[in-house]
Amino acid sequence: MVVSTPVSALAQTAGSASASVAGGPATLCGRTPQVPADRLVAEMVPPPRFDTVRFDNYLPDPDQPSQTDAVKALSGFAATLGGATAVNGGKKRWFRRETQASAGPGGVYLDGGYGVGKTHLLASLWHAAPAPRELKAFGTFVELTNLVGALGFQQAVQALSGHRLVCIDEFELDDPGDTVLVSSLLGKLSDAGVKLAATSNTLPGKLGEGRFAASDFMREIQGLSSRFLPLRIDGQDYRHRGLPEAPSPYSDRQVTEAADRTPGASLDDFGPLLDHLARVHPSRYGALCDGVDAVFLRDVRPVTDQATALRLVVLADRLYDREVPVMASGTPFDQIFSEDMLAGGYRKKYFRAISRLTALARDAKQLPGAGATA
Repeated sequence: MVVSTPVSALAQTAGSASASVAGGPATLCGRTPQVPADRLVAEMVPPPRFDTVRFDNYLPDPDQPSQTDAVKALSGFAATLGGATAVNGGKKRWFRRETQASAGPGGVYLDGGYGVGKTHLLASLWHAAPAPRELKAFGTFVELTNLVGALGFQQAVQALSGHRLVCIDEFELDDPGDTVLVSSLLGKLSDAGVKLAATSNTLPGKLGEGRFAASDFMREIQGLSSRFLPLRIDGQDYRHRGLPEAPSPYSDRQVTEAADRTPGASLDDFGPLLDHLARVHPSRYGALCDGVDAVFLRDVRPVTDQATALRLVVLADRLYDREVPVMASGTPFDQIFSEDMLAGGYRKKYFRAISRLTALARDAKQLPGAGATA
């Protein structure tokens, strides 16, 4: 049985990180967080960016009726998620599911391109599900594979099989091994009566010529496909809808001086930070950012190694989840991945990272000393 890390222990972890920046900028390179495996389960909730999202504050595009239809369908799906697992003495006791299946599909799949609000809707489903917080899980595909890596397959199944709902954001098909692993896990959970929900993105290279779409997702999850209701969500990337272009990079001096004036800042040179990420397991990147309110990077340069690039993608996800602004000098974020990378098998990850880092760079314009670029 997995024992949740006490909230007080998590608070102490974040508190120590905050204290480290009190006298000036911290450095992410100086951190080697040790994260207990059970914390990975306890923290499988919507990230802070999505704490307040709900179905009623999702704003459908009036020109995209599929967005309104998706809200209605997901609200109905949430209504099928009632019920509770017995709790005795504060400890969860996993009982066998009732033989009568809950009404409705066993899972929903949100099919759509970048920035149409799929994560907003998925998190809204998590919040709307009428089940205790500890019986609902929410994480990205990468976080789910990291959980299995940390716990082992059988223990991961045990840890999640008492849940009413498991939400998987950014389901990825670019690694066959991970796809089979997660599909097997979802099969076990579905057999145990757990309801499932997933999102994924259209591959940038397929825009205009056919979608990444439900057909690809259903093929890869094979035996589970009949249990999923696909919901297509059309629209354009809201992160670039009516927003200014990404800001130009700052100078090294501006970045350094702004970091010195910003409470809760971290300041790192880009190259050494990438080297440090290779020494920290990606499942710990969230803890790496504990207590950091703004990230400052000097001398950002194009990433030429794919393994390094993929680690950067995970860090970008964790920073975006936590709404941590990023102020940087050097190469603009939309130029850090090569054309070959953006045309290759992991292009979906790289386009997502560019979109998210660009959004965080815009947020950094509100930081002290960010009034003008070099």
